[in-house]
Parts: sequence; C-alpha cells; structure tokens
Amino acid sequence: MIERIGMGYDVHATEEGRPLVLGGVKFDSSWGLLGHSDADVISHALGDALLGAAALGDLGTWFPPADSKWKDASSLALLSRIASMLQGQGFRIGNVDATLLADAPRIAPHRDAMRAALAGALGVPVESVSVKATTNEGLGFVGRREGLAALAIARIVKEST
Repeated sequence: MIERIGMGYDVHATEEGRPLVLGGVKFDSSWGLLGHSDADVISHALGDALLGAAALGDLGTWFPPADSKWKDASSLALLSRIASMLQGQGFRIGNVDATLLADAPRIAPHRDAMRAALAGALGVPVESVSVKATTNEGLGFVGRREGLAALAIARIVKEST
C-alpha cells in the first residue's frame, strides 16, 4: 500500500455583506470572506492538502481565479471534483484534518454540520473528517478580524500494484 500526506493552507480577507461559508456551512453573519469562489478557507485548505498529497498541483492550477466559470463556485463542489480526480489516479482518501484560525466566529455549534458537509463532498465517512479551530489571541490580521486562515492535512492511500 502506498500512503501519502499533503498539507494545505488558505487565507481570505473579511468583507461586510459577503456570505460566510466555512466547511461548507453558511454561517449567520453580517460579514463573510472575500474571494473568487465562496472563499471557504477550510475547504480550500483541505483541497490543497489533497492535491498536494497526490502531487497534482494546487487549487489555482485546477480552478484558476481568472476563469469566470469558478466565480462564486461552491467549495464543496470543488472538493468533490478533487475527490474524483484522486479516485481517477487510484487513490482513496484516508482522513483529513483542518484547523481554522479565527477569533470569530465560534465553530463549535456548527462542527458536526461542517464535518458532515465535508465528508459528503469527499465521499468519506464523517469519522474521517476532523474540523477544529483556534484563536490568534487578538494578534495579527486574524486577531484584528481582517481575515481568516485555515491549515489542513490529508492522508490518501493507494493499493500497490
């Protein structure tokens, strides 16, 4: 069996009046994240981690912001495409783990819904998806609430031939 691990990172600035989508779940918020797609930093970090594990490049390679067909795209739809790409290469997703860096919002009330949404997009059991958060203790752009960031790691496996 071949096992690979990938790491992902994403960051988006906050903007009043934009929808806030994290882990595929829309939050009730007066502000959201600025981006070409829905700017879901958790999904984007996971996507990059999965693509990296398979050595398939990154989100910008497959879903370039200059391409209007990805304007306001659902990041869950992008994750589904990535899962299909991995499957086409003979990989299956073992597990994924994401950490949101945010002083707000609190994700605990939404964690189960986020895990379920991400698992559904990736075609894996919810037990294979971890989502957590940490604050920046008021420091930096995250602490000033100018943006949110996410880190992710993914493990993929392929049976040896």
